[in-house]
Amino acid sequence: MLDIAVVDDEKAIREELCGWIRRQEPEAQVEAYAAGEELLGSGRRFDIVFLDIEMEGANGLETAGSLRARQEETVLVFVTGLKEYVFEALDLYAFHYLLKPLDQGKFSRVLENAVKEAGRKRERRALFLKAKNLTLDQADILYIESRGKKVEIHTSRGSTEIYGVMDELETQLGEAFYRCHRGYLVNMAHITEYGSGGIILTGGHRVYPAKKKYGEFVKAYMWYLQNGGVPGV
Repeated sequence: MLDIAVVDDEKAIREELCGWIRRQEPEAQVEAYAAGEELLGSGRRFDIVFLDIEMEGANGLETAGSLRARQEETVLVFVTGLKEYVFEALDLYAFHYLLKPLDQGKFSRVLENAVKEAGRKRERRALFLKAKNLTLDQADILYIESRGKKVEIHTSRGSTEIYGVMDELETQLGEAFYRCHRGYLVNMAHITEYGSGGIILTGGHRVYPAKKKYGEFVKAYMWYLQNGGVPGV
């Protein structure tokens, strides 16, 4: 199921776009926001974002810049009445630039292609669990906890338990995840703070690094932030 956001300060346009999306992609989760600050403040991760440019407060380009830093894989589609921002939009790796007034047929074709692109991006960051024939989006994983011969995978949507080996998962997930303890593997994108009280993750989840690994964890997390990662929100 894809998560799609529509951001526009004109209520009629928000409602129209949401209606078109829901009719074409009935299984998608669609959310509407009247301002860029609302989108960013939600803390939600979206596969596709349709974004107006001229809005009160943070304009669409500023919002897109902040969103791109947090969610690099988001498919961005600008929806605007202004042609002159097209090159700035391209600098933000926009997938498409739609001009108002909108043509429903054109919008439908762009949405279809955006959905395909979002699907390809999800495949590239998927974690396939053979034990359950289940695929999880790595971006949704908060942390993984070892429970003897099983591991519990905690995600933003709930938890699932499987038979698995932490070493194998650590290798598969790569450098965005850190083994802070033999029993914990954390997604650094979801870290909100850390200190003597442990590592705090999105949603208030808390894990405790091994004392001997704390210094290494801090270095790994700083490296992650300095190389394009962003702290969780």
